[in-house]
Amino acid sequence: MIWKLRKKFIRICSVSILGVFLTLLGIIYVINTVQTNAGLDHLTDIISENNGRFPEWGNPPPGKKPKQKLEINRETPFSTRFFLVRLDRDGGVVSTDLAAIASTTKAEAEEYAKKAWSSGRTRGWIDHYRYKVTTRESGVTVVFVDGSNSRNAMGSLFYTSLMVFFAGGLIVLGLIVLISRRAVRPVAESYERQKQFVTDANHELKTPLTLILTNVDIAESELGKNEWLDDIRSESRHMGTLVEQLVTLARMDEDGSRTEKRLFSLSEAAAESVAFFESVAGHRGLCLSSDIAPGVEYEGDEAAICRLLATLMDNAVKYCDAGGEIFVSLKAGRRPTVVVENSYAAVGELELHRLFDRFYRADKARTNGDGFGVGLSIAKAVAERHRGEITASNIGGNRIRFTVRL
Repeated sequence: MIWKLRKKFIRICSVSILGVFLTLLGIIYVINTVQTNAGLDHLTDIISENNGRFPEWGNPPPGKKPKQKLEINRETPFSTRFFLVRLDRDGGVVSTDLAAIASTTKAEAEEYAKKAWSSGRTRGWIDHYRYKVTTRESGVTVVFVDGSNSRNAMGSLFYTSLMVFFAGGLIVLGLIVLISRRAVRPVAESYERQKQFVTDANHELKTPLTLILTNVDIAESELGKNEWLDDIRSESRHMGTLVEQLVTLARMDEDGSRTEKRLFSLSEAAAESVAFFESVAGHRGLCLSSDIAPGVEYEGDEAAICRLLATLMDNAVKYCDAGGEIFVSLKAGRRPTVVVENSYAAVGELELHRLFDRFYRADKARTNGDGFGVGLSIAKAVAERHRGEITASNIGGNRIRFTVRL
């Protein structure tokens, strides 16, 4: 149990850290993309507004002052690779200027220009070129600026950030693993005290209970039958049953305990459980039916599985409405599935998710009978020990269904 708690703590922390890292990477990528696009857009603006050329150093474009961070310097015209294509109103090529670039042919430039013009957008990317479409009375000018260097720099920054975050994540994960032991230590200590208490209670209570039952038998042999002695015997046996159930739960909770597994017939175990409760159900006027698939075998703790089946059957018989129906089924498959259904008019009032809590007794469903609210907790523990699950559901028609998938 403590190791499960540690794993859950590590998993939650790891997912949280991963979420933060992915968010930061996303923010870095978005910011860099926006800045790269803004820088290239500024260059396309300058070239478009100066008829396909950079203005002289220190002279901003007419009527527009560039942002200080993006202002060109003396080297910008020599380090910027660009070309422009002029089109008529119908998209036909009028002229092509490749003076500032050598890696693009005239045919490629004209094809890029037609794609940009037909897209209907004024700005965008085509391959590794950032473009701007400017429409004037004389025609359309499409300016392309080579953004490969900017994109490479952005990719390098993103890759570096990814590696830094990955290394940082491994370091943080190692710290989380180390810290997890300290984080769950109070729970572990409390859990150990609880186990010790249950063990001590088992030893300390069984002896007086045995003496009480022995003395009741002696008193009954001397005094004869007595309702008070019968009550003492009955309550003492109930107390003994509760102690045994608590010890069973404590042992199932132990991380180091092992489940003895062997191959057995699950079909026969289910059939025997149904047969055992047939007389009890008939005595209470209940209709018990079953649909058990033959030849279903399972590798697990046979005694524990039989106890799980008996618990579900006992629960169904106890809380089935008078004159109601109980149905039990076993289906084969990769995960054998056991279903126990019974009539229960107040199923809508149940807190189904709490039925497997220890000592939980719903106001109407679990106030009668001689149970302690521990049986379904044991059933859940048995299912989980076999890497399975058990659920309770309201299937309508005033019926409740317990499903066990092993």
